[in-house]
Amino acid sequence: MDRLTEYVPGQIWILEYPVRFAGMDLYGRTTIIRLGNGELIVHDPCVVTENVKSQIDDLGVVRYIIVPGTYHHLYVADFQAVYPDAETFLCPGLETKRPDLKFDWMLGNKADNRWAGELEQVLIQGTRHITEVAFFHNPSGTLILVDLLENIGDDYHHEAGLLLKFYWKFIFRMWNNPKAAPEYQLGWGKKELVKAGLNKILSWDARRLILSHGENIEGDVNQVLRKAWQAVLSP
Repeated sequence: MDRLTEYVPGQIWILEYPVRFAGMDLYGRTTIIRLGNGELIVHDPCVVTENVKSQIDDLGVVRYIIVPGTYHHLYVADFQAVYPDAETFLCPGLETKRPDLKFDWMLGNKADNRWAGELEQVLIQGTRHITEVAFFHNPSGTLILVDLLENIGDDYHHEAGLLLKFYWKFIFRMWNNPKAAPEYQLGWGKKELVKAGLNKILSWDARRLILSHGENIEGDVNQVLRKAWQAVLSP
């Protein structure tokens, strides 16, 4: 659980970390991106053990910490303590949900100049209960989401507890059926605003999809996304 996996050779690494939420044992996924200048972006920070720190430091210098969603903030302060010189970019909404968190910048609806050209981003606006900023790594065609899609089912490589199976199979119908997180399904909010953000993601035509929860997806990513988001995308 504390070993980085190279996902895109020389450019992207991933690492899973345990999370307990609503009585369920889940896993999150940290993504580390090496920019063309060698600087590192850490997306969705995890707990940093000595082993994890050693592996990250072998990749380069951590310059930016991205906190991409309003439900992905548990280990930000811990990560900042280990990398105090890194700049932190916060998803809108967290400044009020977690006023104790220190940050340098808010994530916006377009790529920051520090990574423009290599990473695209879009803020999903208009949602009711949850907010996130989606990212797209241009060189590798990799989309990175935290809660806009979750992919847990029979091929889940962790042991799924009874509560997780109950909710995913019988309440939210998400088992073997990738969908947005329940917090989205409980109320998409202003659908036209949300739809604009989702269409921006689809315009990137990703070949790979890194998810925080569940199995990553490769191939026709847009086909999976359109099905998962049909409640919003449909006229």
